[in-house]
Amino acid sequence: MAVQLFERPTRQQSGPTSSGRGPRERRWRVTERLEQRGRPPRSLVVALVLACLSLITLDSTTGDDSPVEPVRRAVGEVFGPIEVGAAAVVRPFVAVPDWFRTHSDLRGRISDLQAENARLRTEVNSADYDRNRLAEYDGLTAAAEDLGYSLVPARVVALGPAQSFSSTVTIDAGSQSGLRPDMTVLNNDGLVGRVVRVTRTTATVLLIMDPDSVVGGRVGSSMELGSVRGRGQIGSTGRLDLELIDESDVPRQDDAVVTWGSEGGAPYVAGVPIGRVTAVYSSLRETAQRAVIEPYVDFAALDLVGVVVPSGTASDRAVIEADGSMR
Repeated sequence: MAVQLFERPTRQQSGPTSSGRGPRERRWRVTERLEQRGRPPRSLVVALVLACLSLITLDSTTGDDSPVEPVRRAVGEVFGPIEVGAAAVVRPFVAVPDWFRTHSDLRGRISDLQAENARLRTEVNSADYDRNRLAEYDGLTAAAEDLGYSLVPARVVALGPAQSFSSTVTIDAGSQSGLRPDMTVLNNDGLVGRVVRVTRTTATVLLIMDPDSVVGGRVGSSMELGSVRGRGQIGSTGRLDLELIDESDVPRQDDAVVTWGSEGGAPYVAGVPIGRVTAVYSSLRETAQRAVIEPYVDFAALDLVGVVVPSGTASDRAVIEADGSMR
């Protein structure tokens, strides 16, 4: 029987071994050993935690004399510039939301300021108008008190020809306010005209500047009587003509002319200022004196007027009584 000098190695079977553990199980056990080998021992972790707690306690109790302070200072000197540079780089990106929010707030603030400026400009632009209106009301109150007549205040709403008259205005008060035809109309400067037509809410006023208007007047301290007629001109050049009843009397320049007054106070009450004498002309052929009167009222800027009414007149608006009070 021949002896085999060399023994061929047998092929390792892939099946399970006699112990029941195959190669795959051996591979997993090797992996577990490697993972356990990479973990630090539990005692080391406990020691590090205790050391950290000891350093924190020591640092908090010793304050500025803490043994950790030099290390903290050194770390700050190393990483401080890095933090500053990083903050400078990141700051623009971080500020973008704030920029949009601030931009929106600024736009809202600008809108509010623009609205406030517009309101202030309106107040400034209307300040003169409001001031003049207040002065006119005060003037009407003073006129009612001085003349001893009750007045219904009204505003001029239209200017132009009406009812065949060339110089008229329309006011915003009518029969509901206690007005009727042949009532005297004045303002804080003097005589304006007389009411010629009335509706429920408006009235037409014939101005004394109309050529068909005739007003009885008294001149200066002499109290000479005359007739005042209009020339039909409204504005700074508008003038009135005065003819005295006594042709021998010569009025003086700057003499004041007031209303003579009608019976029953219609259409004109007595004592209302009309204007002042600016020039006197004599006619040798007719031996008459004619004076030129500059009216006190600026008819080109009429706004607030007062209509003379009997005391106690029922009205849908406030009435300025003869004593200057409001009713």
